[in-house]
Amino acid sequence: MKIKLIILLISVMSGFSLSAQKAVRKNTKQGNRAYNEQKYEQAAQKYEQAIKLNPNALEANYNLGNTLYKQNEWDKSIEQQNHYLMLEKENPLKIASAWHNIGNAILHKKDLEKSMEAYKMALRINPNDDETRYNLAVVQKMIDDEQQDQDQQKEQNKDQKDDNQQPQPPDQQDKQKKPEEQTEPEQMSRDNARQILQAIEQDEKETQKRLNEMKAEERKQQAQENRRQNKDW
Repeated sequence: MKIKLIILLISVMSGFSLSAQKAVRKNTKQGNRAYNEQKYEQAAQKYEQAIKLNPNALEANYNLGNTLYKQNEWDKSIEQQNHYLMLEKENPLKIASAWHNIGNAILHKKDLEKSMEAYKMALRINPNDDETRYNLAVVQKMIDDEQQDQDQQKEQNKDQKDDNQQPQPPDQQDKQKKPEEQTEPEQMSRDNARQILQAIEQDEKETQKRLNEMKAEERKQQAQENRRQNKDW
């Protein structure tokens, strides 16, 4: 009697397990379909349902991290990818891809140093990943540019401080001008007008230059964003 009961329980548990596995695969596939159709909220729901049935479902956990990234949920995406890293023990390429994706999310948070470390982790595991190597180079360039800007700002502040400490020339306004040095009011007006016009023209040139630089930076950032796409399953 006891043996038959044990066999019956094993059969029931085995049937339940197979049913759960099918449900996990079904939800994961539906999530993948929604993800490819850019229906990220629906995709996240399907992945979460699969994970609820099997918390160790690797594909569902990995893809949920990418779905959260697509929804601009940077912190949640990082947390989910870290959770996936705790589960994945056998596939080094997937582990490297997870670190790559973590680097992307951290980069969106403007934490360049931590983003660089995540990319380095990915490259330690998969040194042949050119995409990660490119992203690492971009972040390193951004860090170098920030440091250069800080150094230039410090130098400008130092120069300004030195200028302020230099003795000022005596005030010349109280000195009486000789009659031959007096400037005609009309001539002064023309000089002022010329200076103002030159200043306006210079300002327009600088404004146009800044606009061109901003457009170039936008194109550069868009190109970088295209390269910073997450690695799918």
